[in-house]
Amino acid sequence: MKKIALASAILLHLHCYKAQDTIHTRNLQADLAMIHPDNTLQEKKPFFKKEWVKKSVAPAILFSAAAATWGEKENIREVRNRYLPNFKVKYDDYLQYAPAATVYGLKLAGVKGRNNIGRATLSYGTSLVIMAILVNSIKYTAKVERPDGSKNNSFPSGHAAMAFTNASFLHKEYGMVNSAYSIAGYGSATLTGLGRNLNNRHWVPDILAGAGIGIISTELGYFFIDKIYKNKGDNLSILSRIQGNDYPSFLALKMGTALGTTNFLRESELDDKKQVGFEGGLEGAYFFSKKWGVGADISFSSFPIKSQRITFDDGQGFGDHEIKTQSLGFLAAGIGPYYSHEFSDKWQLTLKATAGYSATASGKVFVKGDGIDTPTHELQIARYKPKPAFRWNTGASITYKFNPGLGLTLYSDYNQINSTIRYHFSDDIKESEELDQELNHMIAKEKINYVTLGLRLTAYF
Repeated sequence: MKKIALASAILLHLHCYKAQDTIHTRNLQADLAMIHPDNTLQEKKPFFKKEWVKKSVAPAILFSAAAATWGEKENIREVRNRYLPNFKVKYDDYLQYAPAATVYGLKLAGVKGRNNIGRATLSYGTSLVIMAILVNSIKYTAKVERPDGSKNNSFPSGHAAMAFTNASFLHKEYGMVNSAYSIAGYGSATLTGLGRNLNNRHWVPDILAGAGIGIISTELGYFFIDKIYKNKGDNLSILSRIQGNDYPSFLALKMGTALGTTNFLRESELDDKKQVGFEGGLEGAYFFSKKWGVGADISFSSFPIKSQRITFDDGQGFGDHEIKTQSLGFLAAGIGPYYSHEFSDKWQLTLKATAGYSATASGKVFVKGDGIDTPTHELQIARYKPKPAFRWNTGASITYKFNPGLGLTLYSDYNQINSTIRYHFSDDIKESEELDQELNHMIAKEKINYVTLGLRLTAYF
């Protein structure tokens, strides 16, 4: 009995000693983890969750878009020349600086941002130096001619690079305070880039590349200064307490292919095929809950019309002459309900139905042939003017979120417009009484139905 009691006492003593040693070891490990958090074991982050990957996504998309549109830059310029050939409004010379001016205005007004004014200026100055080196070294190496033929320093756009550097500066300093600052900054930068194209100063790839350089320059500027200060901001502890409502409100830039499901000029007999064009625009929605919201979009779409051989009713051709019709262009806007469903924190489905207004650009109809004695071998025979019309639109999209504030969206929309087109023919036709009665003031009612398939760069707020 004494032996059993002695053995039990020894085992109990050893068990207590082991427990104390385990507790001591665990407490020591916890203390060390608190002192040296970087030395603790961490799970390996997925590729798209790594910080440098998140910061590289937007520039990578912009650089890829610049490369993808390089071969189409002449065609894109033709669209500009078709609809706005005489556009000259140099607002872009001033708007590029608006986001940076906003930062300093807010700081002087006492609104706290990521950094105090001294450190913010240092980060901004470093970003500008990086941007200037990148832009100018490429400009005077590539030597791409401007679309207006004035100089050989078109690629990349310095205005776009400056605008997006300033927009990223505003985003860095005040995006955590309110995402509206980020949206306003990048919105003004986008308008600056659009102005460079409309003023015929830059090709579209120039602007896209400049935007990517601007964003990455700011990221690098902040990266280097943060290393000097050994933290990511003077006021992050305060700003980190600001939380959003997790509703999927967004603003997006979109670009895609537009495919006609009807022959747009069937009644006019100016085309016998379904049209293929492109669409670009802005879209956004404000959500009152995680599921439902109200959104709107404004978009421009253009559809080139293929030339048609001139034939008589008996099928006989008219030599090498053909009918050439200028492209159809639609500026449309709509508003309506939006529905959102999140499959996970990365994948999101959005459905919508909108109604609104569509305005269509006027255009000209030509006869083209080698026998026509003009420099272009073309003779205008008519002009057309579509009336403004009601448009309804429905669509679905799927978004992959790179982070809570940015995603890439694949979207598809269906659009329907019932358009009335009036044709006015040339004076030569008016001189013929029979042709004048038959053709002049001709009205055609056309069904404009098309599907768009494209990508959106989506910013959440």
